[in-house]
Amino acid sequence: MFYFDHAATTPVHPNVAEKMDQVSRIDYGNPSSIYSSGRSSKSIVERARNQTAKMINAEPSEIFFTGSGTESNNIVIWSILHQKNKHVITSSIEHPAVLKVLDELTAFGLTYDILPVDSTGLINPTDLRPAIKKDTGLISIMYVNNEVGTVQKIDKLAEIAKENSIPFHSDCVQSIGKIPISTKKIEVDYMSFSAHKFYGPKGIGFLYKKKGLPLKPLIIGGGQESNIRAGTENLSGIAGLGVAAKLVYNELDERINHLIKLETYFKSKIRNVYPQVIFHGNDKFHAPGICSLAIPNYKNEMILAKLDRKGIEISNGSACSSGTVGLSPILKEMGIEDRINKSTIRVSFGRENSIKDVSYLVKSISELLNV
Repeated sequence: MFYFDHAATTPVHPNVAEKMDQVSRIDYGNPSSIYSSGRSSKSIVERARNQTAKMINAEPSEIFFTGSGTESNNIVIWSILHQKNKHVITSSIEHPAVLKVLDELTAFGLTYDILPVDSTGLINPTDLRPAIKKDTGLISIMYVNNEVGTVQKIDKLAEIAKENSIPFHSDCVQSIGKIPISTKKIEVDYMSFSAHKFYGPKGIGFLYKKKGLPLKPLIIGGGQESNIRAGTENLSGIAGLGVAAKLVYNELDERINHLIKLETYFKSKIRNVYPQVIFHGNDKFHAPGICSLAIPNYKNEMILAKLDRKGIEISNGSACSSGTVGLSPILKEMGIEDRINKSTIRVSFGRENSIKDVSYLVKSISELLNV
């Protein structure tokens, strides 16, 4: 099997799997218990918290473990209902874990406005200022787009939010392992992450909350995670996330360079094979490893099906649409015509892919296009 859909999910790193297995078999104590096995489990949670904080240059007390990036987004947005200012500003190409939540919460008095993007998926920061209202209580803008890889000018957007004393949240799920992230360098108040996007397990994520800022829990119960997320901790998942975070911290430059190498090679070779190919996104503001490309005159569902028969796994875009193949809402918001939208596929590379793998991908695409 040749797997090129790492933007959807990544294989669990062997070191992560080993740690999770060890914890599942040996460290069964409840982290909230005061006896020996409980204290041992608690130390595993805090070790992972430290590893995670180090990865994004944060304080351990600013890291809260959740069940996913989706849950992390929900915690921040639902928390708005508890404050006076219930207006939110977001973008037109956010993940459904932001846009659908905002739509759902209008029934509870929340209002929101959506910023447009240009043909490359980039928000113009000058569009943010006029969108701010007296009751704006949150600005939520995705850092790296999951379909086209466009990296938003988060520093400039967050600076505008700070000037107006408005909390800023970013869905950073696609950013880890592709671009450096430091909470000391960008003025972002809340960030959402998911372990399965950087070779950790599924079903575990984390939320960064800048120290001192308010946040109401979405899940209420025993008071775990400093009352931000109740429920007995997913100990093996947290341990696995910690190991995955440590690996990112130690290997970030190597991973980024590897992704750049694979992407550069792929783009060069596929353009030779089919010069009419169209790459979506922004060349300057782009996370390496995510390639959204249209092959005009060929429907993406046909390309996906034929490549699958050759043992190649890619996608047409987001993996969060219940396995459907159709028009991408992201590309529509970017102004991409339907004809090109229907011909668009997404290839996203990972740490275990090689140049040889990419050569096989290009050769297979060439064969199905009969060129």
